[in-house]
Amino acid sequence: MSACKRLLYIVKHRGIWPSIWRRNVTTWSPVGAAFNAKPHRRLELFEKNVGLFGVPELSSPAGFEVTTKRALKDTQELVDKVCSSPPGAVTVETFDQLSDGLCKVADLADFVKVAHPDPSFREAAEKTCIEIGTVVEKLNTNVDLCRSLKNLLDNKEVLAQLDPETRKVAELFMFDFAISGIHLDEKLVREVAYRIFLYPNADLMECLEELLKCRNKLAKLVGYESYAHRALQGTMAKTPETVMNFLQLLTDKLSERTAIDFEMIKDMKTKLNPRNAELMPWDPPYFSGVLRAERYNIEPSLYSPYFSLGSCMEGLNSLFTQLYGVSIMSEHPSAGEVWNDDVRKLAVVHETEGLLGYIYCDFFHRANKPHQDCHFTIRGGRQCQESGQYQLPVVVLMLSLPLPTKSAPTLLTPSMMENLFHEMGHAMHSMLGRTRYQHITGTRCATDFAEVPSILMEYFATDYRVVNQFARHYQTGQPLPQSMVARLCESKKVCGAADTQLQIFYSALDQMYHGKPQNRSTTDILKDMQQKFYGLPYTPNTAWQLRFSHLIGYGAKYYSYLMSRAVASMVWKQCFVQDPLNRDMGERYRREMLAHGGGKEPMLMVEGMLQRQPTIEDFVDALVTDLNPDFETFIMDSTS
Repeated sequence: MSACKRLLYIVKHRGIWPSIWRRNVTTWSPVGAAFNAKPHRRLELFEKNVGLFGVPELSSPAGFEVTTKRALKDTQELVDKVCSSPPGAVTVETFDQLSDGLCKVADLADFVKVAHPDPSFREAAEKTCIEIGTVVEKLNTNVDLCRSLKNLLDNKEVLAQLDPETRKVAELFMFDFAISGIHLDEKLVREVAYRIFLYPNADLMECLEELLKCRNKLAKLVGYESYAHRALQGTMAKTPETVMNFLQLLTDKLSERTAIDFEMIKDMKTKLNPRNAELMPWDPPYFSGVLRAERYNIEPSLYSPYFSLGSCMEGLNSLFTQLYGVSIMSEHPSAGEVWNDDVRKLAVVHETEGLLGYIYCDFFHRANKPHQDCHFTIRGGRQCQESGQYQLPVVVLMLSLPLPTKSAPTLLTPSMMENLFHEMGHAMHSMLGRTRYQHITGTRCATDFAEVPSILMEYFATDYRVVNQFARHYQTGQPLPQSMVARLCESKKVCGAADTQLQIFYSALDQMYHGKPQNRSTTDILKDMQQKFYGLPYTPNTAWQLRFSHLIGYGAKYYSYLMSRAVASMVWKQCFVQDPLNRDMGERYRREMLAHGGGKEPMLMVEGMLQRQPTIEDFVDALVTDLNPDFETFIMDSTS
């Protein structure tokens, strides 16, 4: 996009800026000003209410029933179409239209039910989630629908004419049928689903053990050795054996460092509490924090003045422009389009490709809003066969930041700043993909790959060459000293091996719970795994596993955080550490990793980026090397 066209786009879409708090030194860019401004209540008396996210029906809670009915009507028409059409590319295209129609309603409702400030909107959205979810479960066990896809996959002549992405999507849809037990006796399917989702038991321990039994039974019914084998299908790891090999190798490589970390923690505990010096599981989080404070004196309030929200958004905009030729531009939302006055709307615009999609930023704390940082897909990108146009992706980023005041903009702690970069990594994954099918768009990919783009952004967020572009004191305009960034990075490595070992323990426990059944309690399994993969003694009469909420949503996939971090580390060190703003490398990253969503084998995307085939040993070495002290930091500290 030329400078002239970009200026016209800004004038056309940005609207009139409200009066904002001004800093003394320089002028914020439009995107920076949008986030450093104190939000004002909109006057919408004469504006037409366009509905949430521009969906006209959603100007009121009753609109959810309307959109749900329409989606279900369209769903039935598409089901009839795909079941009566001869096998071909149109089969996959219709499947994706079917999925898209349901996802656009369900994904939007899934966000609204947790984030909208009006309880009537939340209740209506939750009802929609239940209705759409029920229909999806029925479709996943619709024999006629499955047969239409099977006819395509069994027809080698027709299959050979399909492009690789279309074949991949067809296989993914068939996989959804397979893991739902489409080939089983109908009575069995209903019983398994009912027991898994509706088992009524007030005792959490029995509930957990019953959940694991039911998951194992489901996996066996659909042809897998264990639930872990079922869950890991299509991931980078592929099998539980690979995951456990990864975790064991990492444990072996970290053993000496972990022992040193525990000794340091024990020494600190002895120093502060000599009468009770035995190291217990509840000690590392506290005393590792004490050690960091003693060695590096990291005080978040000293960093926050340099990390105003507006300056951080400017930094992200600058980074994306240099890496991808992409700008993030603030837009004035229409009446009723957003669910709260402090929600900001961003258009993501490429310099030659034009508008790529929209990001709604729900960044500020408010009553009854979940206190969590997350990314929601509202609408996935896809190539619309009906119109020939590309359906632009729409996502929401939700944070919980303090609002700006009359005297200062929103100021972020270092961890808040890194979380912002992390979540924006998910958003750009959604924006920069250009998949033919929404079923595989953006973050709709293997779990152990989905966190790679977001974790990679954390490396950019802590590299001084990037930080120096935007970290300015909001009052004086002075840049954040390089020594402060270096000390912040090094402080994270204090007791890093012990921290990583704890994550290994969680991951191994998750694998064991979802592996082959064992004739012992979940607590007995926890004792063994804690001894083997963490080393600190189990505390009698405790049941930590009942607080491990990731067992539910990440069953057999908790290791994904470690593996994704390993991949992100390798990409950073090989491709960006020499020049984090290299445009050629940014284009390669988009082309090889971000563009495909879930449409390409995740390991092939990693190979394409690294231009070699990595091994599990490479992943382990990347994580271990990340914990090494930075020699340049010590030189800097000794001379400062």
